[in-house]
Amino acid sequence: MNSEETSKDSFRIGSLRPAKGSNKKRKRVGCGPGSGHGSTAGRGDKGQKARSGGHIPARFEGGQMPLQRRLPKRGFTNLFRVERQPVNVRDLDRFEANSEVNLEALLEKGIIRNLNRPVKLLGDGKLSKPLKVTVHACSDKAREIVEKAGGEVHIID
Repeated sequence: MNSEETSKDSFRIGSLRPAKGSNKKRKRVGCGPGSGHGSTAGRGDKGQKARSGGHIPARFEGGQMPLQRRLPKRGFTNLFRVERQPVNVRDLDRFEANSEVNLEALLEKGIIRNLNRPVKLLGDGKLSKPLKVTVHACSDKAREIVEKAGGEVHIID
């Protein structure tokens, strides 16, 4: 192998170039007639879209009565609504007899999702063992089922 062949096959850091056509010059608009993008700078002639800051929002319907004004207003939001986490009596059968069922225990078993929202005990299902249940609210039927099984319900204020 001669030195000419070696220099042709090997790359030098100074000879590296980007692939042909991969680098494109930036379009310089508004830089005179010689650039091909002078005068109106590719924005067409006059009008809102030709001005700086001339943006039309996506919801704009050309002056037609907008959709959110065409539709009737419905309902209201009750500011005093309390969002409770429901727990049915059948969910309490996972606990052992005579155990304390409080918010932490319910969270541990995955029955409720967080401790910040109040818990209400509902009377769907049956209970076969006595439990000491502590919750924020309880339906009459749920209290009856728990007490019939030999347990008791305490309400948190």
